[in-house]
Amino acid sequence: MTYQIDALPLAPFRPLFALSDTALLALGARRMIADSPHSAPCRVSLIDASPGEPLILVSHRHLDAPASPYHAEGAVFVREAAIESGPVIGTVPDLLAHRLLSVRAYDVDGMMTGADVVEGHALDARLRLWLDNPVVAQVQLHTARRGCYLARAVRAD
Repeated sequence: MTYQIDALPLAPFRPLFALSDTALLALGARRMIADSPHSAPCRVSLIDASPGEPLILVSHRHLDAPASPYHAEGAVFVREAAIESGPVIGTVPDLLAHRLLSVRAYDVDGMMTGADVVEGHALDARLRLWLDNPVVAQVQLHTARRGCYLARAVRAD
């Protein structure tokens, strides 16, 4: 069994960069500038923004399971220069490998089947273990300290 880590698609976020700051505020979004290395992980490119790089911080529904009590959304960064990562097969991207992660496994109904805090360098083993269980449909990856969604892992086709 191998896994793939999925980034978010760019299309829903691209129009946000053309909006004024006032229009972004009306949507609950903010234009930001990365202020230090590893401070703004882009969920589309799976690359950390460089200091000085422009981003949008916006809420994104990362677990769209209306019948589940775990139905959830939260803030994500998207780099203005983001290019879609596409699935990352069987390996942990650097964006995840150097972070302390909150990992949460869900079944097909969006019910949590497991959760833990994992150092990014240990994520590969945890994903293989959890996704080997047929009950687990996906594993969501969040920052451990702020709890923000980063990406999801599923079985690779």
